[in-house]
Amino acid sequence: MTLQHALFSRFVQLRRRRSRRRCLLALLACIVLISASACQKHEGGSEGQERSVEVTAITVTPKDTPVTFEYIAQVQSSRQVNIQARVSGFLEKRVYTEGAIVKEGQTLFLMDQKPFKAQLDQARAALAEQDAALEVARKNLARVKPLAAANALSQKELDDATGQFQTASAAVAQAKAVVEQAELNLSYTVIKSPVDGITSYAIQADGTYLNPGNSQLTTVAVLSPSYVNFSLSENDRLRLHGEVAKGLLRLPKDENFVAEVVLSNGYVFPYQGQVTFLNPMFNAQTGTFLIRVTVDNPEGWLVPNEYVRVRLKGAVRPNAILIPQRAVQQSAKGHFVWAVDKDNKVEPRPVTLGDANENDWFINEGLRAGDQVVVDGTLTLRPGASVKTIPLSEETKESSEAAPAEAKSSKGGK
Repeated sequence: MTLQHALFSRFVQLRRRRSRRRCLLALLACIVLISASACQKHEGGSEGQERSVEVTAITVTPKDTPVTFEYIAQVQSSRQVNIQARVSGFLEKRVYTEGAIVKEGQTLFLMDQKPFKAQLDQARAALAEQDAALEVARKNLARVKPLAAANALSQKELDDATGQFQTASAAVAQAKAVVEQAELNLSYTVIKSPVDGITSYAIQADGTYLNPGNSQLTTVAVLSPSYVNFSLSENDRLRLHGEVAKGLLRLPKDENFVAEVVLSNGYVFPYQGQVTFLNPMFNAQTGTFLIRVTVDNPEGWLVPNEYVRVRLKGAVRPNAILIPQRAVQQSAKGHFVWAVDKDNKVEPRPVTLGDANENDWFINEGLRAGDQVVVDGTLTLRPGASVKTIPLSEETKESSEAAPAEAKSSKGGK
C-alpha cells in the first residue's frame, strides 16, 4: 500500500502542475505495478501446488554384456618379396603388368641371354676337353698297372700315371662346376615370381645395365593371408589387466579373440581373423605394444599399408550396468545421473563411467540393481522435484511401431 500511496501522491502533484502528459504516464505506471504485484501474489500462492514433471526412465538391471575393443590398424603383407637381379647384365624387357596379381613361377623380367649362353658354351667345351684328358689318363693308368705289377715298369712310373689320372679327374669335376654355374647364370636371366601376390611398379627401365648396385627390380606382396597390425598403449594394457583382476572384465578362453576388420568406408570385411602375435617388447618411442591379427584375404580387398579398424570380440563384462549416454550429465564435481527415489522425486547421483558401448555407458560405480535413472527430460529437473516416469522400453516400442506406419502411409500416398 505504501508504493501505491506514493504513486497516487505523485499523480496529484503532477495534476496540480497541470501536465496532462505526465499524469497519463504516471497513471499507466501505477496500473502496471499493481498488476505485477497481483501476479506475484498469485505465483506465491501456487508454489505449494507443484506439478510432476513427465520424464522417461529406465530401471537398472545388471547383466553379462559382450564388449568389443576397437583400434586403428594398418594392413601388412604376410610376405613381401624384393625381386632382384642375381647376375649383372642388360635388362631386356619387363613382361608383367605393373600392379597385377601374379602366380608363383610367373616370368616378370627377361635379361639379355646372349653373353650367358656364350659362357655356357665355353664351359661345356672346357668340360669336353677335360673329359678327353681324363680318358687318356685312365687308359694310361690301365696299361701301367699290370706292367708295374710284373716289375716291367718302376713304381715311379706307376705313381706318375696315378697322379695324372687323379689330376684329370679333378679337372673334370671343376669343369662340371663351371658348367653348372654357367647354367645357373643363364637361368637367372629369366626372373620369376617366387610367390603368389600383387606386383609393384618396375624400378628399372628396359635396357638398363643391372649390377649389384641397382639390382632391385620390383616387389611382390602376398595378399592372403594378410597381417593387420595395431598398437595397444601401456595405459590401456594396465587398465585392462586391472579390470580383469577386479572381475569387471572376463576375457575369452586362452585369450582367443575373434578379430573383425572394418574398411575405411565402414564396410565390414567378410573374413574374420585371430590374434597370432603379441610383441613382448615395449616400444619406448610410441609407448605401445604391437599386436598382429592374421586374416584370410582371397579376393585381395585388403591392400598393404592400408589403414583400417580392427574389432576384437569375445570379452564379457559380468553383471554390467549399462545406461544410455544421454542420461549422463556433467557438473563441476564430475558425472552424475538423475535417480528417482520411492517417492518419485529425483536427486543427482554421482557415477563413475566405464567404457562406451555403442550409445551406452558402462557404469562402474554409483548405481545398483533396481535404481531408476532418468533418460529424457532432464533439462528442467532440480533436486527434490516430483516426476512422473515413463519406461524407456515402451517409448522405444511406440516409436518403432510408428515408423513402419508412417512409411506405409507415405508409400500409399504415392
